[in-house]
Amino acid sequence: MSRLWASRREGLAQGVGRGSAGRGGVAGGEYLSSLGARARPAMALRCIASVFCPGTPRLARLSTAPAAREQTAAGRETAPGCGATEAARPPVPIIDFGNAQEAYRSRRSWELVRSLLVLRLCASPALLAHQEQLLHLTRRLLGQRLFEKLMKMTFYGQFVAGEDQESIRPLIRHNRAFGVGSILDYGVEEDLSPKEAERKEMESCTSAVEREGSGTSKREKQYQAHQAFGDRRDSVISARTYFYANEAKCDSHMETFLHCIEAAGGASDDGFSAIKLTALGRPQFLLQFSDVLTKWRRLFHQMAAEQGKAGLAAMDMKLEAAVLQESVAKMGIASRTEIENWFTAETLGVSGTLDLLDWSSLIDSRTGLSKHLVVPNMQTGQLEPLLSQFTEEEELQMTRMLQRMDILAKKAAEMGVRLMVDAEQTYFQPAISRLTLEMQRKFNVGKPLIFNTYQCYLKDAYDNVTLDVELARREGWCFAAKLVRGAYMAQERTRAAQIGYEDPINPTYEATNAMYHRCLNYVLEELKHNTKAKVMVASHNEDTIHFTLRRMEELGLYPADRQVYFGQLLGMCDQISFPLGQAGFPVYKYVPYGPVMEVLPYLSRRALENSGVVQGAWRERQLLWQELKRRLRTGSLFHRPA
Repeated sequence: MSRLWASRREGLAQGVGRGSAGRGGVAGGEYLSSLGARARPAMALRCIASVFCPGTPRLARLSTAPAAREQTAAGRETAPGCGATEAARPPVPIIDFGNAQEAYRSRRSWELVRSLLVLRLCASPALLAHQEQLLHLTRRLLGQRLFEKLMKMTFYGQFVAGEDQESIRPLIRHNRAFGVGSILDYGVEEDLSPKEAERKEMESCTSAVEREGSGTSKREKQYQAHQAFGDRRDSVISARTYFYANEAKCDSHMETFLHCIEAAGGASDDGFSAIKLTALGRPQFLLQFSDVLTKWRRLFHQMAAEQGKAGLAAMDMKLEAAVLQESVAKMGIASRTEIENWFTAETLGVSGTLDLLDWSSLIDSRTGLSKHLVVPNMQTGQLEPLLSQFTEEEELQMTRMLQRMDILAKKAAEMGVRLMVDAEQTYFQPAISRLTLEMQRKFNVGKPLIFNTYQCYLKDAYDNVTLDVELARREGWCFAAKLVRGAYMAQERTRAAQIGYEDPINPTYEATNAMYHRCLNYVLEELKHNTKAKVMVASHNEDTIHFTLRRMEELGLYPADRQVYFGQLLGMCDQISFPLGQAGFPVYKYVPYGPVMEVLPYLSRRALENSGVVQGAWRERQLLWQELKRRLRTGSLFHRPA
C-alpha cells in the first residue's frame, strides 16, 4: 500500500474525515467523523442516513415538464453560439459504416489479419467449449514466456491495451489521433473456483443475524442470497465480477480504481474511468438497500392502483394527496400530526397531487435511518423491520463503502476524468443507482462528472430514466447517463424462474431494442433543451447508431456540442468507432488493461461474448476481408497509419 493510501486507511479505521458532504452528498470522511472505534449502532445508521435521508426535502415543487423545458430552452437560445446563429451551423455529418478503407485506415495490415483470426476463432463453438483446457495445454507446451507472447499476438492484443499505465499510452495516443478516446478499466479478475465464489458470496450477502439464525430476514426472495446463484459469473459473458473477501481487499480495489483514474487523466484531457460498486464494499448492504427502495416504490404503485392509476408510466402517476394521506395514516407510517405537516400547500403546490419523486422526497425528509430500514408488508399494511439488528462491524462496512465512493469521485474531479458507474445485477441495481444518484447530486452541479448506467433490457428502464431526468431537472444538477442493453440477461432469467419472482427482463430482443430507442429518444429530447446533460450511446448495433444520428439531425444536436457520446469495446466494431471519430463525433473505446495471466478470465468472457455476437456479425469480418484484398490489389499491404 502506498503512503497515500496508508493515510486514507487510517482515516477509514479511526473515523477521521475531512470535507463536507454538501446537500446529501456521498461524502466519505465526514461519515466516520462521528464514529469512533466504539461507535454505537444507531450512530452508524445515522451516518448512512446522510446519503439518502437528509434533514430537509431535496425536491423543489414540480412545475410541469413542458414548462420546465420551455424555461431551459429559452436559456439555450440566449446562450452564446445558439439561437440566431443556430441556422448557420453545418449539418450532422453523414457516416458510411460500409467504407472499409476509411474504417480501417488507423490499422496496419497485420492488425487486420489478427482481427480476422481472433473474430473467426470466437465464432467457433467447438473451440470455445474447450477454451480453458486449450489455454492450459498451450501454456504447458510453450512455457510461460512463449505463451504470453502468443496471447499478446492474438486474443490479448485484440481486446486488451497493455499490462500497465505506461504500456497502454501508445494505443491511447494512437486512437486519440484518429478521433477515438478511452474509457479505462483495469481488467484483472480474481480466478476463483465456482465453490469458492459461492462460499464468498453467501458469507458476504448474509448478515451475522441471519447466519446465526437469531433473526428472520424480511427481504423478498429476489434480494436474498441463494446458494445456486452464488457464483455471479455464471452465464455472465462480458462483465467483470467482484467477490467480497474483506475490507482490505476493498481498499485494494479502490486503490486500483484510483490508479486507473490517474492513468485516464494522464493519457488524455477528456477521458473516462469505469468502476463497479460491488468492488468497494460488502454486497449485503446493496441487497438490503435495494429491497427497501423497491418496497417503498411498490407501496406507491399499490396506492396508485387504488386510485385507478395502474399501468401508467412512473412520471404520469399523480396521486390525489387527500386519498394518499388517508392510506398512509392507516398504515401507521406516521402520526396524523406528522402527516399534516407533510401535505402542506408548499409540498403540494397548486395541483394537490404527488408523483413518485414527491413521494420519495417525503420518505427521505421524514425518516431517520432506524425507521427507514423498515418496509411495508403488502399483506398486512403494517411496517416491519428489515432485520432485527446489525452488528457494529456491518455498520462500519457500510460506511466504508460510501467513503470509498467519495474518495474516487473527488479524485476524478481533481484529475478531470468522468467516472462511469457500471450497472450490475437487478438485485443490487436499485441501491447502486441510488448511491450513484447521490454522487451526481454532489459532483454534477457545475458539469457532468458522474455517469449512471441504465440497462435497457429491463422492463422498468424507461421509468428509471425518466424519473432521474426529472429529478436532475428539479434539483438543478447535470444528468449524465450511459445507455446499454445489458450483460446479465441469461442469469437474470434463470434466477427469476428458479427462485420464483417476476422476470425483470423484456420478453424479446425486439422489445429490448424498442426500449433502448425509447429511452435514448427521451434523453436526446432532454439534451435539446438542456446543454449540460450528456448521454453515452454504448452500443455495437448499427441500427441504433443510425437512429441516434438521425435524431441528432432532427433535434439540432451537433458533434461539436459534445453532448452525445458513443462507446464500443476495444477490439470490436472498429467500422463504427473510427468513422464516427474521424467525422468529429465524441466516441470512446472501453479499454481494459492488466498483466496477461491476470486478465485471462476477462479474455475468456470476451471470447464467449463474441461467440454470440460474431456468429451473426459477419459484416465486420466481411469489411476486414474487403480492406485486406484492397490493400493487396493496390500494393498498399504495408500501409502505415497517418
